[in-house]
Amino acid sequence: MGVEEQVRGFVSKALADLVKEGALPSEVLGASFAVERPKRPEHGDLATNAALAVQKLAKKPPREIAGLLEKRLRESPAITSVEIAGPGFLNLRLAPAAFHRVMGEIVAQGPAYGRAPAAMGERILLEFVSANPTGPLLISHGRGAILGDAVGSVLEAAGHRVVREYYLNDAGNQVRLLAESVRAALQNLPPPEGGYGGDYVKELAEWINANMPEVLTDPDPSTLTRACVTRMVDGIPGSKVLPGIKRTLADLGIHFDVWFSEESLYRWGRVAGALAELDRRGALKTEEGALFFKSAEEGDDKDRVVRKTDGTFTYFAGDIAYHADKVARGYDRLINVLGADHHGYTARVRGALKALGLPSERFEVLLFQLVNLLRDGKPVKMGKRLGNLITIEEVVEEIDEAAHRKGAGADALRYFYLARRSDSTIDLDLEIAKKSSLDNPVFYLQYGYARLCSILRRAKDAYGLDVPAFDPELVAQKLTHPDELAILGRLGRFPALIAESAALREPHRVIFYLQELSQDFQSYFTRLYAEGDPILPRAAQAAEPGFKESWDWGKTSARLAWINAIREVYAAGLRLAGITALNRMERLDERRDADEEETQAP
Repeated sequence: MGVEEQVRGFVSKALADLVKEGALPSEVLGASFAVERPKRPEHGDLATNAALAVQKLAKKPPREIAGLLEKRLRESPAITSVEIAGPGFLNLRLAPAAFHRVMGEIVAQGPAYGRAPAAMGERILLEFVSANPTGPLLISHGRGAILGDAVGSVLEAAGHRVVREYYLNDAGNQVRLLAESVRAALQNLPPPEGGYGGDYVKELAEWINANMPEVLTDPDPSTLTRACVTRMVDGIPGSKVLPGIKRTLADLGIHFDVWFSEESLYRWGRVAGALAELDRRGALKTEEGALFFKSAEEGDDKDRVVRKTDGTFTYFAGDIAYHADKVARGYDRLINVLGADHHGYTARVRGALKALGLPSERFEVLLFQLVNLLRDGKPVKMGKRLGNLITIEEVVEEIDEAAHRKGAGADALRYFYLARRSDSTIDLDLEIAKKSSLDNPVFYLQYGYARLCSILRRAKDAYGLDVPAFDPELVAQKLTHPDELAILGRLGRFPALIAESAALREPHRVIFYLQELSQDFQSYFTRLYAEGDPILPRAAQAAEPGFKESWDWGKTSARLAWINAIREVYAAGLRLAGITALNRMERLDERRDADEEETQAP
């Protein structure tokens, strides 16, 4: 329980006691109030507006209520001072024990700290990526992929049951054109109008010709179409040009529970069934030979075609049946992660669900903005494999090679794609992402974790100190530095951070939190150096006669346990973001901190 939650409990108890005494009416017990950090540290550790929040219910001036609360709160041993400020705010200072309690909970819960009980929330179907299987995934697809996966992670951490689903557009004109493009490539002909070119189509054609020649002569054109889609999803073994959508996503740490076929909706008559139900309910109309859904009546900007004059269905017709199927599968919440060009999609699909008599409020859309790929601040306009289109593989491989580490590219994309709100455009500079220095923000973020590991490792290697068990008495005596308590306060906010990130569908909050945690520790580290109070003995101190007897090993033990608690929460945050928690970072270009360089074994 974070210090904010502890204070909320103290205030709620104080209100309840005042109600029992008759000083306040029972109505105040249902009021909500805020507990926040003051903007200025001299105003205390936390502040609450409880007195102002209940003034109307209590029918008393807020400062009078604040006075009543002040007396009650002063009785708590976890609160050292209470001050009334302004119209009735209460500024509180907490005893170190309130912060130490957070540390005990982190140690006790380990990797589960901050997570809600599993599968206690909603059943959520999370659909994301769903790119047409007509080409390799591009960097623009990467943002939706990483955003969707991170949203799924924070939802799961908040106790929801999440199913990740990829809607495979394996029906319609685009996949037909892909199959025709493959035929054209085998005949050394240009692709059909609106078709696909590039090395991947040629390689796809050659592989099918060598391994599945029968599909090229099958009189049913859908046979070749299915073969092409399967290879686009699964990839061509050993190919760098066409590794496959699944492999590309797996390299980013993304795996789907369900791959849902659009074609199956037509094969099993679900599109025809959904449209028949809309027609029965009077939600369709015919104009000039085309069939329209009356979406304007349901909040859309205009009516939408569901069957064209040539008798073929539109993509939206399939979408109506698909989302009706999602509801039929019993999900409490349907979340789609889509590009910003789908801004009108929410009203359209909700309108269709409502017209079908289904719970449209279950459906929501999370939109994300564009990605600008830069190199030294200048736009990258050409890719190596698809001309003016740049694939995820190209970017990931380039960063991996520069970092000499498989996975560095995925970590970089995850950081840059999650470090901003989804409704903000992203500038991804390849040259910055490739640096092994603190100029690279993802490197800095990972270094924050590696530094914690380094301190614990040096404690073991230089002084034989293992990570100690949590000792409440020792911690109470030795862990008293203001920065140590402040960082424990931040660690205590991690559970609330997960809940907020999930509720708002904003995984960027996790990145912000980790950045602030890393900065807090850096400031603390620098301050200890200036104060001459390092975590571990420095080389000069270790060389002094009798240093073992004079050194405060109890404080060192308490600090090592505290650092391990920070490491636990830091690792949990990195897991939510899908970024690798590196125990070591060998290619640090900048000079390491003086204490890391000078610490030596006694």
